[in-house]
Amino acid sequence: MSDVRDEARAAKPAEAGATGDFIWYELMTPDPEGAKAFYDSVIGWTIGEAAPKFNGYRMIGRSDGGFAGGVLPLTAEMQRHGARPVWLGYVSVPDVDQATAEIVKAGGTALMPAFDIPGVGRIALVADPQGAAFYVMKPTPPEPKAQSDVFSPTAQQRAGWNELNTSDPAAARSFYASQFGWDTGDFMDMGDLGEYRFIDHRGTRLGALCGVMPGAKPAWRFYFRVPSIAAAKEAVEARGGSVGMGPHQVPTGDWIIIGTDPQGAEFALVGGQ
Repeated sequence: MSDVRDEARAAKPAEAGATGDFIWYELMTPDPEGAKAFYDSVIGWTIGEAAPKFNGYRMIGRSDGGFAGGVLPLTAEMQRHGARPVWLGYVSVPDVDQATAEIVKAGGTALMPAFDIPGVGRIALVADPQGAAFYVMKPTPPEPKAQSDVFSPTAQQRAGWNELNTSDPAAARSFYASQFGWDTGDFMDMGDLGEYRFIDHRGTRLGALCGVMPGAKPAWRFYFRVPSIAAAKEAVEARGGSVGMGPHQVPTGDWIIIGTDPQGAEFALVGGQ
């Protein structure tokens, strides 16, 4: 399976980022055409054509000409090995092998060993001690050196919030602080639901971590920004997706929804009413 993923990700541009930054987002799906029809309509992206020489990897284009991430087709072989529709985030590190070793030492898991993608960088798929999966990556920056802009707290069509749902918030706080230097000291008390711990890094609020809901598994959730949540909800339902939570307003004044796309991947949106 690693050969397939190696070739696929060679289509992804290398982008630089400081340690602990989210520098890429990737949708794994068994139906890239269906995903394109859904997300292009809901978020306003233009998901590109499949690159045959890279096993169908697609770039997610934004209206401003930049990229929001990529789409990796889930083959039958990948699904036989347990891969399922999901959004995954990439976190920048200076040394992928060392980061992976430290993650394992801290109780995490190396789900896919580190490997190189010529012209793109070195990556590894890992999971934190509670089982939430993510990638670590050291990009090969182009010249002149580029800074990843796939995450923005305010810009449309980009991830604006990274939320970790975990079975052990205290342990997760310690783990991510030790690995990436994230500060989770600030929090909002949600009563019976526990503390909603904000993730601050280098002067930017990346998102938050909180306890997992009953029956759910630890996982990262990414909120993509749209102009109107009401309009996006209509598009979600018109295109065959479902909304499991929301719309409801959050303390920032934004509105959110959490749903499932037609292929089975959970997604979340944030924006105006």
